Amino acid sequence: MAVSITQALDIIYENSDVVNSQIVPIELSLGQVLRQDVIASFDLPRFDNSAMDGYAIKSGDEDSTVVCNQVIYAGDNPQMNLQKGEAIKIMTGAPIPNGCEAIVPIENVSTDENQITLPKDIAPNAHIRRAGEDIKKGTICLNSGEKITAYSIALLASQGVTHISVSRPIRVAVFATGDELRPHFDKIESHQLYNSNTPMFLARAKELGCETQYIISSGDTIEAIEESIKSALNADIIITSGGVSMGDKDFTKEAFINLGMKLHFDKIDIKPGKPTAFGKIEDTIIINLAGNPLASMVNYEIFVKAIISRMSGLKAYQHSYITTQISKEFKQRKGRHTVTLGVYNGKAFTPLSKQSPGMISPMQKANSLMITDAQTELISKGQDVEIMVL
Repeated sequence: MAVSITQALDIIYENSDVVNSQIVPIELSLGQVLRQDVIASFDLPRFDNSAMDGYAIKSGDEDSTVVCNQVIYAGDNPQMNLQKGEAIKIMTGAPIPNGCEAIVPIENVSTDENQITLPKDIAPNAHIRRAGEDIKKGTICLNSGEKITAYSIALLASQGVTHISVSRPIRVAVFATGDELRPHFDKIESHQLYNSNTPMFLARAKELGCETQYIISSGDTIEAIEESIKSALNADIIITSGGVSMGDKDFTKEAFINLGMKLHFDKIDIKPGKPTAFGKIEDTIIINLAGNPLASMVNYEIFVKAIISRMSGLKAYQHSYITTQISKEFKQRKGRHTVTLGVYNGKAFTPLSKQSPGMISPMQKANSLMITDAQTELISKGQDVEIMVL
């Protein structure tokens, strides 16, 4: 019996263990998942400083002329005390001198040599950035389970952090099956086809930050397939496509079961890609996708990506969706949860008019997908829909 999409994802999340961690320099952590809370060692900013190029003044000196004989630059360590009737020229980022109660931007004053005429209505603390207003010392500034971005690295650098604990790369092995499909680097006969699934699976795994391994089946016997599988069991995930039905040479499923695979499901109520299977041999996840390219791509995005997100230690590992409008009327046959590829332009979702499970070209055109339930036959133009951006 086929499981629902939700049931399949729940089973995947429950049976996908988070990989262990490793220590890396922050410069090499981009795209990896943080496995520690990062505690701020310093206030940020570390000291009160000027948010503008301007003049440090006392609040009671507004609408008057004051004397300015000094300047403070970013990087200086000012020791002077600002007095009433004085101003000190100050640059953006420079430390605030003792006694400063506000900063007046340069463009808001008039000058005559060292005489500075100040405007009316200067708000106390104007244009002063206070120590710790961004980050307080001792607080969590990055949480375990966050993906490291360029902006995370900026924050880490601001705290003087050099190394962090992140999840190690997930190891993905792609297992090729079927003599009817030939590698893209071989010459083929007119009755043969190139295998597009395997390079797609490998490339997508790399895009998702995984290490990859290509396992070539050495022959269409159970014994040969078992030997190939054994060579892949050091991987965290083994991905196959097709070759698990009831044909005379479909030995792949039997070979996996002979090696101890516990099968959690082998069909999903989804179109395309119903014959999708998920199991485990000890700690190695086995997922078999449909042989048709577009069907395998759709289920890779929904199920394999879910496995990788969960195993990586991401706190927000579940799929996220956005609500948008559909740009044109959409009709389909009801009866099964259906995935439709399309293009999202930031304003609306446009389903691709030409797509079927065996096609390849729609995969390159699509940047999003829509999942509709088994009762949906018609979606009117302009109606709200939920989509997953790829």
